[in-house]
Amino acid sequence: MDEREFTAAADAELARLETALEAACDSGAADFDFETKPGGVIEIEFDNGSKIILNRHGAAREIWLAAKSGGFHFRPEGGRWLGTRDGEELRAALSRTLSEQAGVQVKL
Repeated sequence: MDEREFTAAADAELARLETALEAACDSGAADFDFETKPGGVIEIEFDNGSKIILNRHGAAREIWLAAKSGGFHFRPEGGRWLGTRDGEELRAALSRTLSEQAGVQVKL
């Protein structure tokens, strides 16, 4: 996968996650705000001041997730974004870290 293909795939995944985050915010189940920033970055902020950052990392051809519980890297494989350490799907990892930091169950 060249850089152009990676950027298109990562941006499409980040757009899907943004839509899921909007739905989670609208549901009122968890209290957080998020902002999409230039360069493939989504910043999620919680009432307690903690943050989760999602970003596209072109050099590594990965999407990175930074949360209180750690940093996680995801590579595209067969139409899914899988964790480089444990194979966890990106959406599941984001749901898990959102739940941990929000203090309530969040499912994307």
